[in-house]
Amino acid sequence: MMTRRPYAVIAIGIALAGALTLIAAWVMAQMRHDALASARASAYNMALLFERDTARNFDVYALSLQAVVDAINDPRLAALPPDIRQNVLFDRSATAKNLGAIFVTDAAGAVVFDSRAVPPRELNVADRDYFTAQRDSPHVGLYLSRPFIPRDGPANATIGLSRRLSNPDGSFAGVVVGTMRLDYFRQLFSGVDIGRDGAVALTLADGTLLMRSPYDPALIGQSVAESALYRQFGHTQSSGFFAVGPLDGVRRWFAIRRVGGYPLVFTVAVAAEDIYREWRVRAWIIGTLTAVLDASLIALAVMFTRQLRRRGAVEAELRVQAGTDALTSLANRRAFETRADHEWARARRSGTPLSLALLDVDRFKLYNDRYGHLAGDDALAAVAHAIGAHARRAADCAARYGGEEFVMLLPETGEAQALVLAEKVRAAIEALALPHEGSPNGVLTVSVGVASTTQSAFANWRALTDAADAALYTAKRSGRNRVAAWLPATSADIADRSGS
Repeated sequence: MMTRRPYAVIAIGIALAGALTLIAAWVMAQMRHDALASARASAYNMALLFERDTARNFDVYALSLQAVVDAINDPRLAALPPDIRQNVLFDRSATAKNLGAIFVTDAAGAVVFDSRAVPPRELNVADRDYFTAQRDSPHVGLYLSRPFIPRDGPANATIGLSRRLSNPDGSFAGVVVGTMRLDYFRQLFSGVDIGRDGAVALTLADGTLLMRSPYDPALIGQSVAESALYRQFGHTQSSGFFAVGPLDGVRRWFAIRRVGGYPLVFTVAVAAEDIYREWRVRAWIIGTLTAVLDASLIALAVMFTRQLRRRGAVEAELRVQAGTDALTSLANRRAFETRADHEWARARRSGTPLSLALLDVDRFKLYNDRYGHLAGDDALAAVAHAIGAHARRAADCAARYGGEEFVMLLPETGEAQALVLAEKVRAAIEALALPHEGSPNGVLTVSVGVASTTQSAFANWRALTDAADAALYTAKRSGRNRVAAWLPATSADIADRSGS
């Protein structure tokens, strides 16, 4: 089957190469998906840890502020000695690392209690947003301020958490405020690895940037509220999203966590380049190997196809040689019989006529004796060429039937047409003018017998051949070098043939 359709091998090779490419593409796509899933999980878990750690510390600090508020509202506080009153107002959590100080102010903003100094430092915070917010509204609750630089400390950005103090009549009495250095978040971020181009940020709910890694002090306090990224925060799902960073234009996967109870938002962003860097290396290796395998597969298919074509050509040549008479280049008797079986069956199915002409070289034995067997072979080849020249239709078959005898099988040809063609062949052979001193005509001639299915209902093609043979005998008996049609009356004379 493959030798008949050699290009099917190339088609199969291309199909296999395509299947291999599809499998490799699916594997690479799955690896890409896994790389993103791993980065998403890492970013989300990192943001979750930041959120949990910050929430825990802020809760402790908020409880400390509430404890101060409760103590200030206790009338017994004023009767305590200053050192004991300091211990009652401020627990040890107020002195934790990265926490600034807890202040208690009066209604004018002047500090009246200071967790880090007795007596308190001379400070007034009336211009701070954590003071004005509490002063202007009695329902603010715990307020988280914008970043600022403390007046009495190093130049480190700080935020404040404040609660309102109220007089018995509800009027404003001051604030309790605790400060926290933003360096706490810088140290929190410094211990994580989020890739070469990754970023971690903490913002207020209004878009104010409190801390970012990589750290840039010039960015602290800036607002990103107008960026497309920040606007997307409000619509994001817990799984995160891809976006371009507003500060550096790097495309990243953003995982968002909001700190429960506080206006704080953690953002962990892993750069797309970092997510897919290792995947790209593996994909390049897999893609290269797949391309090499595909090319090799197709090349092998092409080579195999060439071999199949060569084999097919050799087999076709052998088939031709097996069905061809070596001397005359016409079909041999075996090939003729195979063709006769096919054409007979086709004629029976279609109802079309089938004719057969049997030709015999006149007095060929005398020709061989006079001119030699080599000349006899040349004469037979010339006769065969003339016969073959008249079997022009694709369905016609001219064959060497045996010795100096030839046959022409003429599908879809009636008796009259067959006789006309047989006469043309006879005349063409006579016109070759091959000298033959043993013939009355002086040249080599043939006698032809013709039979057709239009004459009788023959049982098979062999019966048709016998009828043509009987007609050939009639032509021989009538003087040779002529064409004779089969007549039923001549069939009785077949057994009496001799001396052709």
